[in-house]
Amino acid sequence: MTGKNSNGRLSTLAAALVVARRDFTAILFSRSFFFFLLGPLFPVIVGIMAGGIGQRAQESSERPELGVAMQAADVDAMLAARDTLEPRLGHILPELVVIKRLSPGESFDPHKALAERRHQVAAVLSGNLQTPILSGSVGRISDWQGPVSMLAAQAQGNAPRDYPQVTLSASAVSKARDRRGQFMTAQAGQTLLFLLTMLLAGMVLSNLVEEKANKIIEVLAAAIPMDAVFLGKLFAMLAVSLVGVGVWGLAGGAIALAVGHALPELTTPAVGWPLFLGMGVIYFSMGYLLLGSVFLAIGSMATTVREVQTLSMPVTMMQLMVFFLASYAMTQPGSPVELFAVSFPFSSPFAMLARAAQDTALWPHLAAIAWQVLCVVIFVRIGAKLFRTRVMKSGSAGNPRSRKGFFSRLKPARA
Repeated sequence: MTGKNSNGRLSTLAAALVVARRDFTAILFSRSFFFFLLGPLFPVIVGIMAGGIGQRAQESSERPELGVAMQAADVDAMLAARDTLEPRLGHILPELVVIKRLSPGESFDPHKALAERRHQVAAVLSGNLQTPILSGSVGRISDWQGPVSMLAAQAQGNAPRDYPQVTLSASAVSKARDRRGQFMTAQAGQTLLFLLTMLLAGMVLSNLVEEKANKIIEVLAAAIPMDAVFLGKLFAMLAVSLVGVGVWGLAGGAIALAVGHALPELTTPAVGWPLFLGMGVIYFSMGYLLLGSVFLAIGSMATTVREVQTLSMPVTMMQLMVFFLASYAMTQPGSPVELFAVSFPFSSPFAMLARAAQDTALWPHLAAIAWQVLCVVIFVRIGAKLFRTRVMKSGSAGNPRSRKGFFSRLKPARA
């Protein structure tokens, strides 16, 4: 399969691949791209290190504590057991704080105690030494299940094989906190997606304006279909952007490994971290292609860098409003506002990424991605048609309209 049409010219897809490979290689191995990669790393490194140091200092001064509300004899036995095991296992044992010494027959509601927040504890231990009950957030009580069983066995003087079974009781407050945590994860994902898209989409404009000034774009348009030129440039810029995101991601991962657990932890999204990160890459690609197709149309019609900056400013402001729309829609799940945000092409990637953090359903993402792909194709064809009808027909040096700007070219040509 040669990828050529019957007239001997390359097909649209084959020509787009040629343009994409050419632009990708030229930009990736340029010195300016190397310095472009280094630019955002320095403030990110400084911010992460400062936040990590502050978080570690806070964690060292505020170690999570386990509240104990049991019979008085059981409370004393648990405290004595912790004192015995601390020299060898103090790094895994929770700090014990006595909430209440219960009288015989007295009842106690650990979930109510957690909801009232009168005691600054991460979880509450109740029940008795034979059947201890841990109440609190799912993650915290799961981590403390083993150490508490060890303490209860030591408190009873049992052999190591006689560890009691600890019952876990996740509180409603914990579930609400998990939902708030997923909301924060969605918000962080949206913000990162927006910043990366706006930071990297500008490369499409600069590349196209530079080639227009050098007359390269006219040579390409004369040799291959204009749709192929636009598609090739768009996917080349996307590939370059993914390389940049990959480099920044590796640098951030290395910093996170160096800092350790000092960085604040985000709540696991509803679809899980692997799928959420994969969707993040897909929605970044779709958001980049959608915004880049608009920038391509603007760059192809503009004649100077100043004109590009003037025309791209409204698009940038509109994209900021789109981000605000997606952020607001995230707080109104299932409402008409959210349905509009997931349907509007430019806000759809942001709104759908937030939904992935809060909802486990996967079929809406398949529908949204298919809709976004269709919109990219439509926008690229519209931009290519505008370039052919408004620029290529007035591109000769002798035509005075070739020296006019974007707004003059928008006027229909006279018959």
